[in-house]
Amino acid sequence: MAHTYILFDFGTDEEKAQLARHKLEGWKQAFRLDKKLQYKLERGEGEAKNAPEEAGTTGDPPKVEKSKAKTKSKAKTGKAEATEEAMPANGKVNLLVRLYFSGHEKLTEQRWLDRIPAEDPFKEASPRVVRQGEEQFDEVVKQFDALE
Repeated sequence: MAHTYILFDFGTDEEKAQLARHKLEGWKQAFRLDKKLQYKLERGEGEAKNAPEEAGTTGDPPKVEKSKAKTKSKAKTGKAEATEEAMPANGKVNLLVRLYFSGHEKLTEQRWLDRIPAEDPFKEASPRVVRQGEEQFDEVVKQFDALE
């Protein structure tokens, strides 16, 4: 079975990356592609290390306000906190997609290789396809395996 990787660089647009992830998850469930289509998000390391520290310092005061607030305002502060957490994570975002089809599914694999980069959230992310046997393939496999 051959692996094929598609790399997408969303730059600092976390929202587009989440849209793309959501679209992949929908396809994965709808077409029963559990192990055949896998993806991982990679965020910039410098921003990822700073984000938890900032979230910890800004997260303490809203907790005090939450206990005093009414139930209606709790939902509003929860939404506000979610947007605050998403804001610091505006580092570089990459999406790695692995297609893992067997030899007799070459046509299906080719259809997915054509379809994924042509869809809306993926178009602007400069898709790059890396197939097994290419020079960069080993680096991409290590990068994919290193991500959680």
